[in-house]
Amino acid sequence: MATLASIWTNGAPLPAAGDQEALRIRWQQWQEAAAGEGDELAAFADEARETPPIAALLDAVFGHSPFLAKGLIADPHFARLLIEQGPDAAFALALAGARERDRLGAESQPEAMKRLRIAKRRAALAIALADIASAWPLEKLTGALSDFAAAALAAVCRHLLRALHDGGRLALPRPECPEQGCALIVLGMGKLGGGELNYSSDVDVILLYDEERLGEAARGRAGRLFAKLARDLVQMMEQRTVDGYVFRTDLRLRPDPGSTPPAVSVAAALRYYASQGRTWERAAMIKARPVAGDLEAGEAFLEALRPFVWRRYLDFATIQDVGALKRQIDAHRAHSLDDGEAAIAGHNVKLGRGGIREIEFFAQTQQLVWGGRDDALRSRRTEETLDALVAARRLTSGAAGELKAAYRFHRRVEHRLQMTDDRQTQTLPDDDEGLDRAARFLGFEAVAAFSARLRAHMGAVERHYATLFEERPGRASEGALDAAALAAGGSEALAAAGYLDGARALEILAAWRDGEHRASRDRRAQELLTKLAPGLLQAFAAWPHPDAALGRFDAFLAGLPAARRTLSLLAAHPELIGLVAEIMAAAPRLAEAVGRHPTLLDSVLSRDFTDLELPEDLGLEATLADSARRGLVRLFYAREFDLEQLRQELAAVVGAAGAGQELLDAQRRWAAERGFRIGVHLLRGLVTPVEAGRPLADIADACLGRLLPAIADALAEGHGRIAGGQVALVAFGDLGRRELDSGSELDLMLLYDHDPAASRSDGRRPLAVADYYRRLASRLVAAVSAPTGEGRLYGIDMRPRPSGHAGPVAVSLAAFAERQRSAALWERRALAGARVVYGEGDLEARFAAIRRDALARAGGRAELAAATAEERRQLRARGARSVTDMPGGLADLALGAGFLQLLHEAPETLTGGTVPVMRAAGEAGLIDGRAADELAEAAALWRNLRGMLRLTVADDSLGGDSLAGGADADAGDSIEGDLGPAIGSVVGRSCGALLLDSLDRTVRETAAATASRLDELLAVEGGR
Repeated sequence: MATLASIWTNGAPLPAAGDQEALRIRWQQWQEAAAGEGDELAAFADEARETPPIAALLDAVFGHSPFLAKGLIADPHFARLLIEQGPDAAFALALAGARERDRLGAESQPEAMKRLRIAKRRAALAIALADIASAWPLEKLTGALSDFAAAALAAVCRHLLRALHDGGRLALPRPECPEQGCALIVLGMGKLGGGELNYSSDVDVILLYDEERLGEAARGRAGRLFAKLARDLVQMMEQRTVDGYVFRTDLRLRPDPGSTPPAVSVAAALRYYASQGRTWERAAMIKARPVAGDLEAGEAFLEALRPFVWRRYLDFATIQDVGALKRQIDAHRAHSLDDGEAAIAGHNVKLGRGGIREIEFFAQTQQLVWGGRDDALRSRRTEETLDALVAARRLTSGAAGELKAAYRFHRRVEHRLQMTDDRQTQTLPDDDEGLDRAARFLGFEAVAAFSARLRAHMGAVERHYATLFEERPGRASEGALDAAALAAGGSEALAAAGYLDGARALEILAAWRDGEHRASRDRRAQELLTKLAPGLLQAFAAWPHPDAALGRFDAFLAGLPAARRTLSLLAAHPELIGLVAEIMAAAPRLAEAVGRHPTLLDSVLSRDFTDLELPEDLGLEATLADSARRGLVRLFYAREFDLEQLRQELAAVVGAAGAGQELLDAQRRWAAERGFRIGVHLLRGLVTPVEAGRPLADIADACLGRLLPAIADALAEGHGRIAGGQVALVAFGDLGRRELDSGSELDLMLLYDHDPAASRSDGRRPLAVADYYRRLASRLVAAVSAPTGEGRLYGIDMRPRPSGHAGPVAVSLAAFAERQRSAALWERRALAGARVVYGEGDLEARFAAIRRDALARAGGRAELAAATAEERRQLRARGARSVTDMPGGLADLALGAGFLQLLHEAPETLTGGTVPVMRAAGEAGLIDGRAADELAEAAALWRNLRGMLRLTVADDSLGGDSLAGGADADAGDSIEGDLGPAIGSVVGRSCGALLLDSLDRTVRETAAATASRLDELLAVEGGR
């Protein structure tokens, strides 16, 4: 047996035995178990104890791992094969046991389960001993674990498929090879998909079935059939028996796991990813690979999903989602490594600071950002991705080497922790004795040496992680602010924390202390301010421009009549301080709203609002937590921002308020609170501006629908009514398309009709018909847009009416119909996005008929294309440099969308905003499907950017969407400075330089590609 030294020793030291008493007992059990199998095995067991390299290996196993010791003792014949022939031969035997086909169709389910469990135990022993002896490198260890899991899943699928065939419930094309053409797809996800399983890992899988590959008879019951198969698969894999289990199996990465069966049809999955797929699901699909079932069908599915996973351009929703994932990762990061003394006891090598998750996220985020443009970055394996980043010049070779070394070390630690007792853990023991045993199992003589090595790797990971995700827009805080630091260091402490003008900050603090603001003259308010000041200053310092945030908060205090209630609220709910800092630092518009309505802070404490924030640890992966969070958001918006629900809620509010000025103020307060909630959700990345467009529009609809009848009643008190009179309020632009942003004006037209015999109203002070409705329109505009003590409700633009500024503010139905017979192209295009938000009688239906006829007479393709191309040239000639006006921007896309709407024979099928119009045009065949997707994605990007700019930029002179530099700027120019504290703060806080760089490139490339697509769309007879 001495000749076995070459198999089990390669120069690497073996771990010294940990628990001496356990070591003695297990050696005794080993020899007794061998003796029970006959003299030959007994002699082998004795000889193993006398052979130094084998004895040292078994010492390490018996002295550290109850799980492995039990496996060796329970299976002495396999233990002998493993020791004598080495881990390669032993693993091959175990893998063959899992892949066994000879008994297919003749083996019962309990028999198959027993065979797989024995094979898993043997594979686990071979892999573990190869790890302990350093006989295999990391990629071979994780690859073997992944290969065995795939083989086990394939074996279970074969067994279940054959059972369905034999029972007459599924007709297999080749019963002797059940997986071929079976229509079942098993995708390995996560570490299984990447071939990187850890020692005691769950296996994450998605089960799909392709109905197109099934016979006609099976299609009707396919859902029930494969759902049952999925449940049976999980049972066969993870049910614990006397022989153990195979793998814990998780199906929660499938599309919308809370509402879908355990197996999902391919068609449903593709629809889901196309319409609702989130960034975390894109990230999950990077590692996906078919591991069982019909492998050919699995590859076809992944090919169909390729455009979803590998997007050429980064959209703003991706930025917010990546930021949310990063914040979830950061929430698990423990102590900083800066002090050099932080303990490693209880440290989680996966989720903790400088751990496996950060390395994986470092690689995977760059795959999401750059992989759509570079095929070489599409590897499923972490280390291969790091090498590809080096080749793509997005990472230095030195940084990649440090990250790979840390990854291998962390994975080694993870494996030893897990193989101790077959527990899925990545957390080091938190007691001295346990930590000492862990260090020795890893081959270290003492905890100090292990700690030094671990901390060196953690520090390297933390440095590179911080470099990639640095918050470039601002300065990092270098010191903690508390009362003692402020008293001792003053302006120096503020400067260290990131304030540029510490002296000015101290002046503001002094003003608070001395009661210079009316709100802070109350002694209790001064006490609260003194208590809250350090926390507020520290919270502001976490943002790129703390001086500006402090200034806005100071202005907020100055505008309060009394501050005690607001300050007490902050003191009682410290979690609000972070929100206040975020608003003051990154959202001046929200800061202004809070200044006008301090009670808005109360609304974010409601259960409905705070339920959108999940606990830090749901026991799920961060990706699943993000999915659950998004699910909560969808439920919240469906419940709270349903139009009918909003109307009922507003009716109760204004009903209690009365009429006149009270009604106007009540509406303003109600709309401000609902809008503020949405604004905070936007700021925190819970929703995107595209997603917020409809609820914001529904709030406006509810307000206008309640306000117009009230104004009409008030007008009737003095002037009576018009016989047979009906009015309709028509919305155009952002409101008409339900694409409202925080700063959008309402484009409206008041339409009316009446009894032809009526010429005047019937009140005490009668008015001519035209004057009557003109006065009604003017009162509506004043009620909506005039500032009151509660601010204004909305800005209003009445230019969409016929003849623009030159026409009357209220338009009769007859005049409107006559105008549409000779309307300009811009009027017809505006009409395509129009809808009635409030209508009386049958006026809405008659408006719809006129609209439909007008759009149908818009002209032929050549005429429309030429006119639209001319409008694009005029737009470009203005030289605008904004998300809206730049070539390929929102206005350009709106012209293209209007062209498609007017071109279509049934324009009512192409309704809503630019995004749905482009997608509907693709489905209708008006435009190539790929081009439609690209244009829709571009529209979503611009809308999200514009929405965030309107939320975060207070200077209206920027137009709410300025991106100076635009698409025509030199390639070397950066948009970062133009984004400034607005998008810069939000994006920078999410993932800093990486996403700012990608957003910069995305803006330029998207604008250029969009302009080119629109050029192609409008090409006429070879000219433009």
